[in-house]
Amino acid sequence: MTSIVDALKKALPAGRVVTEADDMRAHAHDYWALEAIRDRGPERAPSPPCVVYPESTAEVVTVLKLAHDTRTPLVPYGLGSGVCGAVRPGAEAIVLDTRRMAALLRVDGESLTATVQAGLNGAECERLLSERGFTLGHFPQSIALSTVGGWVSTRASGQLSTRYGNIEDMVLALEAVLPGGKIVRTFPAPRAATGPDLRQLFLGAEGTLGVVTEITLKLAPKPDWTQGFAATLKSWDDGIAISRELLQAGWRPAVLRLYDEIEAQRNFGTWVQQPVPLLIVTGEGTRTMTAALEIELEAARTACRARGGEIIGDEPVQHWLGRRNHVPSWDQLLAGGLVVDTIEVAATWDRVKVLHGSVTEAIRAVPGIIQASGHTSHGYTTGVNIYFTFVGSATAAEEQERIYRQAWAAAMEASIAAGATIAHHHGIGRIRRDYLHREIGDVGVAVLRAVKAALDPHGIMNPGVLL
Repeated sequence: MTSIVDALKKALPAGRVVTEADDMRAHAHDYWALEAIRDRGPERAPSPPCVVYPESTAEVVTVLKLAHDTRTPLVPYGLGSGVCGAVRPGAEAIVLDTRRMAALLRVDGESLTATVQAGLNGAECERLLSERGFTLGHFPQSIALSTVGGWVSTRASGQLSTRYGNIEDMVLALEAVLPGGKIVRTFPAPRAATGPDLRQLFLGAEGTLGVVTEITLKLAPKPDWTQGFAATLKSWDDGIAISRELLQAGWRPAVLRLYDEIEAQRNFGTWVQQPVPLLIVTGEGTRTMTAALEIELEAARTACRARGGEIIGDEPVQHWLGRRNHVPSWDQLLAGGLVVDTIEVAATWDRVKVLHGSVTEAIRAVPGIIQASGHTSHGYTTGVNIYFTFVGSATAAEEQERIYRQAWAAAMEASIAAGATIAHHHGIGRIRRDYLHREIGDVGVAVLRAVKAALDPHGIMNPGVLL
């Protein structure tokens, strides 16, 4: 391994290859809860032999060519906010950290596009666009802890996706470096019928096919009108029906989130003191759209009232907006004897009612689980996602890992049985890898493996992830 480190140091400018213990330790894994549990016990993930910080696509080419030629495993790394175990280089794989490739390269206000380097921090990207009068409209909870390239690699969704779309809807074109150093660039057209869409190879590939280096994104005008409300409802099923009716009628609120009784009281206890579901709705856009946005919100209020819901104003919405990205760290929770994680799946409307009940029931059956709940956060005309949260109680690392693994297994099995997809926006990583064939089938897995073999014949790119 020393030879590849020495070769990288020789081929790249000074300071690009780092072997300090603290830096390598920080890249040993991502923000997967299971790694936080293991860090408390004897099975901590080993550190990689080095971390490489390229500052241009040309330098990424150099790194991937050397890794390919020497058969050295390589793990792309953004800011490490992934929660499914997609980053675990071990003692053999080098880590390629993109955070020094963090420029906003171009903004085209006429076409509403921007081109950025993949290592650009999400919050910084939005700030730079906002200064120019635009928004990407992509606001994942991890926006300040993730990169644009990481969004692409995991097929991420933001909290306003019902209005603006998911990351795959925003990527107009991209540049990626393949193992061996060849560069693929897709063409930035509003639409094209030039064969299969090569962008889709890298959207959700989790670094297994190459390294995304630049992305051209679709923008929207910066909103200057935002309003919303919250409503308590008689039942979860009423909230699902209201969400479906609004979306299928053509409305696209920026936020449409339904919380079950447990989550409504946990997150909005000031306003929800009885065990009832809560729906929050917001609309946003430019002031030229005010009349249409007000009609959209009134349509949502009318739908809630028609099913016996009570409109309780916008204070819960403001509360959510102010706290939506504030969550305790895994270390804080584990130190307090709590095993917590979220699992996001999705299903068509005809399967959602069964999905919520069956998954929460399956998780609650795991010994050590004290709570399982869910909320919706990304809606479509065809269906919706459900974000499940489980809480278990244990102090020993071994028991925490057992609860964690069994809760995930229960959720995956129940989701598959209910006809849901096993992942809505956090990707596959390692935690879902063994369930992938249950969704896409053995033929689907064979197709993905054939693509992997064609682009990465030596299997150096992020081994152990996805497939």
